Amino acid sequence: MERTNAKLIKAFAKVLKRRRRAAGLSQEELAFRSELSPSYISLLETANRQPTLTVLAELADRLDVGLPELLAEIIAELNE
Repeated sequence: MERTNAKLIKAFAKVLKRRRRAAGLSQEELAFRSELSPSYISLLETANRQPTLTVLAELADRLDVGLPELLAEIIAELNE
């Protein structure tokens, strides 16, 4: 289970960073829009923190992507 969790967190981190960059946002801009700290965004993108479901939904919204689409992208990344 531990190994699967680590892979999932790394997949999320990759997707978050890719989506943020595609949106043309800095970590600071995404943090401001999401009412999170830039350091927390950095920790998420480096797979050093796990987001809550609420944070995941907020980030999806601020990145203009539906939560189901974001989750599907994370799963696809996980399966690569």
